[in-house]
Amino acid sequence: MPTLPAHPTDDVVPAADGPAGTPPEADAPAEAVAPLLRGIAVLRRLTDADGGTLGLSALERATGLARSTVDRVAATLAHMEYVRLDGREVTLAPGLMELGNAYLASLRLPALLGARADRLADALDESVSLAVADRDGVRFIHQATRRRAMSLSFRIGDLLPAERTAPGPLFAAEWDEDTWLRWRLRRSGDPRDLGFPAVPPREHPTGDADFEERAATAAARGYALDDQLIEAGLVAVSVPVRDPGTGRVACVASVVSHTSRHTAGDLRRTLLPRLRTAVAAMEDELRTAPPAAPGPAPAGLAAWTGASKQELGRGFVESLARGLTVLTAFDEARPALTLAEAAKATGLPRATVRRALITHVHAGLVARSGRAFVLTPRVLSLGFPPLSRSSLPGIAHPHLAALAERVREPVALAVLADSGGEIQYTARAGTPRVMSAHVTLGSRFPAAATAAGLVLLPGPDAAGHALVDGELEPGLRTLAAPVRDRAGRPVAAVSVTAHAARRTPKECLTDILPELLRTAERVGAELRVAARFTEVPLV
Repeated sequence: MPTLPAHPTDDVVPAADGPAGTPPEADAPAEAVAPLLRGIAVLRRLTDADGGTLGLSALERATGLARSTVDRVAATLAHMEYVRLDGREVTLAPGLMELGNAYLASLRLPALLGARADRLADALDESVSLAVADRDGVRFIHQATRRRAMSLSFRIGDLLPAERTAPGPLFAAEWDEDTWLRWRLRRSGDPRDLGFPAVPPREHPTGDADFEERAATAAARGYALDDQLIEAGLVAVSVPVRDPGTGRVACVASVVSHTSRHTAGDLRRTLLPRLRTAVAAMEDELRTAPPAAPGPAPAGLAAWTGASKQELGRGFVESLARGLTVLTAFDEARPALTLAEAAKATGLPRATVRRALITHVHAGLVARSGRAFVLTPRVLSLGFPPLSRSSLPGIAHPHLAALAERVREPVALAVLADSGGEIQYTARAGTPRVMSAHVTLGSRFPAAATAAGLVLLPGPDAAGHALVDGELEPGLRTLAAPVRDRAGRPVAAVSVTAHAARRTPKECLTDILPELLRTAERVGAELRVAARFTEVPLV
């Protein structure tokens, strides 16, 4: 049986986000790292923003921080590749997902149960989700969706009020009095659920007794229904997946549908038995899975942050960078860490790690479990929901634009079309030259006759890069390099096209290839982070 993270204690109550304009360190303990709290506040405001983007002035207003502080925090996060800076705008970057990945890896449930959820979704032709409890809310950790015009899925990391979901009553059946009190206080302070951006505001608030009764019924029946509690037309049925070691609810599996296909009663009569069968198989999976093999611990963090501070000077907030990287010490084989173990895993000074963990406990990202510390689902609140819907063209575009600006030639991204015999262009970035190659998005060309195709096609011709003369038309030279996924497979290609009058073949290799290879690797690195627990569309 695998080691699952222990249920943390509530001896330290995580701080809630304050209203806009409230300094994040206002109620922090004396030993908390103020710059780390400020960085967390910035990331949370960006997570709630439309498109994960806010201007520097908007961040200043939303966080209550001084503009100079916002500038330094944003610069540090950009250096960590957690955000991108574009003029006066700050945007979440896929690299930030490594924090949420650390939580999902330490939880182990998506890795162990995700494939079974996917197979159930295929068999039922309905969306299937896995969710965990996040204090008095419900947070999604896996989604298997159906490709329909009307999507019924939430994003991984989205937080919903427990009382408006099917999993909520099953978790509430195990709540202690402190959690029920916290739930009642939250309900009285936010009766319309305005603090939950993933759901529509509640139009007609209900009394507390209704949910208390649903929790008691769910405990007795072993399942729960959502009959259009989130919004009209959405229905779901949920069954708890129990930890074989403790008997407690480890997560909840749900089948989600629309009233045009099923009523809540239909879900209970026709799909609940198949969901229960799938959950029994999930519990067997938890019971028989071997322990996770220890992976490599983060290395060189102290040296990297020190070098970054020396390189960037006052613009780099070292305590923020070190504090966030402490979260990456947790993984499948290290779901719980003592202070000494966390210091050893990161290579950071024990005192630095101690203050970072105290800060994360205050922020609700880490909880105590005896002498050890564990990550909480709230780590997913740091950018994971908006970033979990990333596509490869979206990931690649900022890098393509930067490459086009550096080499002053048009750049494109291509993938193999479904047939395998053609490439399809999915993203591009141009230059202001009078004479410049133009690639139309969606256009296709024979793979064997293109540089992108040569690095994507399997076989002896596949190489680390390819150069083709006359690819689009006579007089044009195209150089391409592969973008590789987590298994090392080439899944896309970045290409640069130059006119023969401007670049000889040798100059393409000496002037463009190094920059092209670096760009392809950066795109691949972000793809590999983003695709660890989410499906990243290639087009």
